[in-house]
Amino acid sequence: MSLRIRRFFVAALLILPLPLFAAQVDDVRVWRSPDKTRLVFDVSSDVAHSQFFLDNPRRLVLDIRGTQKPKNVANPRLSNTPISKIRYGVRNKKDLRVVLDLKNKVTSKSFLLAPNATYGYRLVVDLFDGQKKTTESVKQPVKPPSNRDIVVAIDAGHGGEDPGALAYGGGHEKVVTLNISKDLAALLKKEPGFKPVLVRTGDYYIPLRERASIAREAGADLFISIHADAFTNPSANGASVYALSIGGATSETARWLAHRANSSDLIGGEGGISLSDKGDVLAGVLLDLSMTSTLSSSLEVGDKVLKHIGAINRLHKKQVEQAAFVVLKSPDIPSILVETGFISNPKEGRKLKTRSHQRAMARQIFKGVKGYFVNKPPPGSLLASLKAEGKIDTRPDQYVIRAGDTLSEIASRFDISLSSLKTANDISRSDTIRTGQTLVIPN
Repeated sequence: MSLRIRRFFVAALLILPLPLFAAQVDDVRVWRSPDKTRLVFDVSSDVAHSQFFLDNPRRLVLDIRGTQKPKNVANPRLSNTPISKIRYGVRNKKDLRVVLDLKNKVTSKSFLLAPNATYGYRLVVDLFDGQKKTTESVKQPVKPPSNRDIVVAIDAGHGGEDPGALAYGGGHEKVVTLNISKDLAALLKKEPGFKPVLVRTGDYYIPLRERASIAREAGADLFISIHADAFTNPSANGASVYALSIGGATSETARWLAHRANSSDLIGGEGGISLSDKGDVLAGVLLDLSMTSTLSSSLEVGDKVLKHIGAINRLHKKQVEQAAFVVLKSPDIPSILVETGFISNPKEGRKLKTRSHQRAMARQIFKGVKGYFVNKPPPGSLLASLKAEGKIDTRPDQYVIRAGDTLSEIASRFDISLSSLKTANDISRSDTIRTGQTLVIPN
């Protein structure tokens, strides 16, 4: 081909019109939570957008730059949402205009999420029922009632647009965590002196810091976040329990000190202390004391839970681990994160998806939580009164021997001496143990 012909083809290509649409909407999903509706548009690339409200009739208009919507994108179900209809149109021959016909007055927030392991780019529109709820609002100090219930906030990890880890053979972490959380709540509800609060009650997402805020607003004495681990190597296995790391506690103290002047944040739970009127030194000392006490309690209750989980599931680590998880950063609520096993492991993944194992896992977490509070009931609680009156069962825990168990391994698992285990069960040197035998585990 001659140089003149090549130049002709290059010039022709340069004057051809460029595509009007640089991106497209691949899917649309709707998630409903107690106080908001989340609308998610899967988009093929990074897009710019804007939104505004119109009245008479009430509408929210969303303009997505350089984007089109193919005809095969299904319409999501809108029942139990403030949206009556979603309409689409083309604006300026190159932008997608989305019109949400609204049944109720809402406030809105929209943002673009970058790709993750599950999804590509997502344009998220949150519609808040009535006035948008702020996560900084906290109840004012009130005198705690006598004989009150111990409040346990149970946080089912992930949810809605965030499915969590993919289970071996299919399924998602968010389903497993919600089932275990509901089972745990049911057990606590039946136990006198306890009140469970589910942070997430359905398939929707709650921001991490808002989860801890929900627990604080409920006056929680304990926060438990339920998860299921995953790893690229499918052989990884075992359950874990986490508490906040020292570094995480230090950074959270700094954050609270930085924001205390513009909020009514309290430490110490109901009847607690506001930081907004305290000087830097005093506020720092109060926070350090609160974080130190909270972290100590978190490690203690985490240890109880870990030992009980170890009775039905292999442990990934035999001690409570520490990390800077955001959901664990309440300075006045003991908080633990329970990894119930590796959902990516063939054996554990299959077990975690069964209702029988989910209920068993909830029972063991319940036993650990109850054991901790029986030993250390909060002052003013019904459990404290019942214990003082000798009306609660303070008998030691029990363990059923499994094939391959040895007394020394069982003693190590529950962090007790071999001699105390033998004494509690009247076992002499010549005695043998058998599978199915029930042992008393002394406190």
